[in-house]
Amino acid sequence: MNRFQNIFNAQKANQFTVGNATYKERIKKLNALKQAIEVDFKDQIREALYADFKKPFLETDLTEIYPILGEIKYVKSELKGWMKHQKVTTPMALLGASSWYIHEPKGVCLIISPWNFPLNLTFGPLVSAIAAGNTVILKPSELTPNIAQVMSDIITKLFSENEIALVQGEVEVSTALLELPFNHIFFTGSPQVGKVVMKAAAKHLTSVTLELGGKSPTIIDKSANLKAAATRIAWGKFVNNGQTCIAPDYVLIHEDVKDEFIRVFKVVIESYFGNDASTSNAYARIVNDRHFKRLQNHIENAKTHNAKIELGGDVQELDNFIAPTIISNLPEDASLLQEEIFGPILPIKTYTNMQEAIDYINSKEKPLALYVYSKNKKQTQFVIDNTRAGSTCINTNVLQYSNHYLPFGGSNNSGIGKAHGIFGFQEFSNMRSVLKQHTKGSIEFLFPPYTNLKQKLVDFTLKWF
Repeated sequence: MNRFQNIFNAQKANQFTVGNATYKERIKKLNALKQAIEVDFKDQIREALYADFKKPFLETDLTEIYPILGEIKYVKSELKGWMKHQKVTTPMALLGASSWYIHEPKGVCLIISPWNFPLNLTFGPLVSAIAAGNTVILKPSELTPNIAQVMSDIITKLFSENEIALVQGEVEVSTALLELPFNHIFFTGSPQVGKVVMKAAAKHLTSVTLELGGKSPTIIDKSANLKAAATRIAWGKFVNNGQTCIAPDYVLIHEDVKDEFIRVFKVVIESYFGNDASTSNAYARIVNDRHFKRLQNHIENAKTHNAKIELGGDVQELDNFIAPTIISNLPEDASLLQEEIFGPILPIKTYTNMQEAIDYINSKEKPLALYVYSKNKKQTQFVIDNTRAGSTCINTNVLQYSNHYLPFGGSNNSGIGKAHGIFGFQEFSNMRSVLKQHTKGSIEFLFPPYTNLKQKLVDFTLKWF
């Protein structure tokens, strides 16, 4: 705790030096981070993620490295404009003044990141924090120790501890850090832990960004292109072995097309991973024994409810392997329909009319993502108008995360605040308003003592301004 307090104190003392860094100085830091990820440490990043949960190199490039490089490039192209004074209109009633606001750094920030996309979800928020001019302490997950060490090596090489520091350790480290009075906390993880973070932040009135999760539904109606839907859902569900917060958690499909969808889905899975996904070089593994057993228990629970395993269900405990699995005919009290799955198991439920599907979604917490596969524009709009979610894709999934122009984040149980691009920059900034009086202002004519004439001026102002 003393070490964390010392780092925090050093960053607090240095926050104005860092916060007053120029556009060019901030760009220099982003360029250094880009060089480290793209060139200097790229091979180590790939090897570390493979060592942690057999993440294929191509998936590492696509889902870990590319999003950070893309974010850096986008931020670099826009940062100069974001750092300028943002002029706003001044009302006539305040004649003689001008108004603007600035994005000032929040100060000393804490980023707590998860294990499922450890590089992306640690350095992605860091890009926003650097761009906004903050000092930062990073706490990556202990469940992926190899990549955590590589990230530590990168941070140690590029930054002084009084600007950006990375600390490692288990839950007690996060608990100790949350005792400190940070100016902002950016947390990515489960809703359950998000509540713990928010409670700790409340002690210091610290602002928070909570990137959480939940059960993200996928609706497939009768008009959908089933081959396209199967192809895209299979990728979105099984990339990173299903350990993705915006992965399709379950499918709600019209009963008339369920059987055909499952048939097509099986063909797609075989084309992706062959007859045995355990031998595929495109299929990652569950991160550890605890999560493997959690998912295995979901499958066993489904069996006790006489659910139908349409595909997969095979497990290999020594390798933390669970085959791509589709399960149908689940009762509502089955654990797969009650808890976020976070693994390569896809429950399928049928509906007879769209209102039934919408009522089912709305009976649960607001999801981080909601996906709709349909050729019917009115039907799609009906879903959007009558549900709530952090984000939605139409006829695809997961890709919303890759658009830096879109805000990314949840709502209520699935999160608080937004990330990426200008939205991430604003999360790590305080929009500070500034009003400057240039001449004697009209309001001064209304200062005490109050007279009938002044009352008439107020009446005129109320009516016309």
